[in-house]
Amino acid sequence: MTAHRQPLLERLREHEGRTVGAPLPGPDAVNEAMIRHWCEAVGDELGVYTDPGAAAASVHGGVVAPPTMLQAWVMRGLRTRPAPGAGRNQQDDLMAMLDEAGFTSVVATDCDQTYERYLRPGDRLHQSATIESVSEEKSTALGAGHFITTRSDYHDQHGDLVGSMRFRILKFRPKPKPDPEAPARPPRPRPSLTQDNAFWFEGARQRQLLIQRCASCGLLRHPPRPMCSACRSLGWDTVEASGRGHLHSFVVNHHPRAPAFDYPLVVALVDLEEGTRLVSNLVDVEPAEVKVGMPLEVSFVRFGDDLTLPQFRPA
Repeated sequence: MTAHRQPLLERLREHEGRTVGAPLPGPDAVNEAMIRHWCEAVGDELGVYTDPGAAAASVHGGVVAPPTMLQAWVMRGLRTRPAPGAGRNQQDDLMAMLDEAGFTSVVATDCDQTYERYLRPGDRLHQSATIESVSEEKSTALGAGHFITTRSDYHDQHGDLVGSMRFRILKFRPKPKPDPEAPARPPRPRPSLTQDNAFWFEGARQRQLLIQRCASCGLLRHPPRPMCSACRSLGWDTVEASGRGHLHSFVVNHHPRAPAFDYPLVVALVDLEEGTRLVSNLVDVEPAEVKVGMPLEVSFVRFGDDLTLPQFRPA
C-alpha cells in the first residue's frame, strides 16, 4: 500500500515509540537565582528552596530546587530557539502530517511529572523525548482530533534519571465558524419510533448496538419486528452486538443532495459477526478505499442531543 493510500491513523501510529530528536541539553546549570525567581513568581516561601540556613538545617542539607521546575532547566529562550523549519524532527513530521489532514489547531490537555530525586545547584540536565502514543480520532467540544502523548525523560550530568514528564496535546480540526447569513443546516431526519424499534435507538444513545432476539427459539433478527419469522413467537429480548463485522455491499451517493448530510455519502450494508445485517454509513475512510469484505467496527456518532446512530469505520 502506498503512503498516500495508507489510512491516516496507521501513518500517525508509525511515529509511536520514536525518539523526537537528539537529546536537548539545558542551557544553564541548576542555580539559586532561577530558583528564587521561580519561587517569587509562584509565591512559594518554603525555606529549603531560598533560605540557605534553613536548607542546611533540613534533611536536604542544602538548597534544593522545587521539583515542578523540572522542565524549566532545559527550556530555551526566545533568541536561542531553533528557527522555524530548522532541525526538523519526528514531532515536526507528525504535526505536519496532522496539519495536512486538516487537524491544524492544537491545545494542551494535561501534563504529569514523576520525580526521582531533588535537584541541587550545579546539576546539569538534558532531556530526551519520545512520542509515546497517538490516539484514534476523537470527537471533542473543540472539534475532532487526535491526542498526542509525549514522554520526556530528564537525566543529570552523570546520566542518571532524575524525573519524567508526560505531556498530552489535542491536535484538532477546528469547527467552521457559522456564516451568520447562511441558512441554518437542517438536522438529520429523526426516526419514526414505535414499540418495536424504540429499544434500538435508545440503545444507540447509550452507545450500545442491540439486536432483537426471539425469547422462544433464540433467533436474532434485524430490523426489529413484533413476531419471530421462525416460530411466530411474540416474546423477545435483546443481546448487545460486539460492533464488529464486514462490508457486504455499499453505494457512494453523490446526488441528489439532502442538506442534512455530508457528501460523498457512503451507504453500507454491514454483516455483523453475530449473523444479522444492517444499513449504516461509513466514516473515517475515503470512498476510493472502500472495498467489499473489508472488516469494520462500530463508531457511535451524535446528531444533536436526542439522536445517536451507529456508524462504521475500517477496523
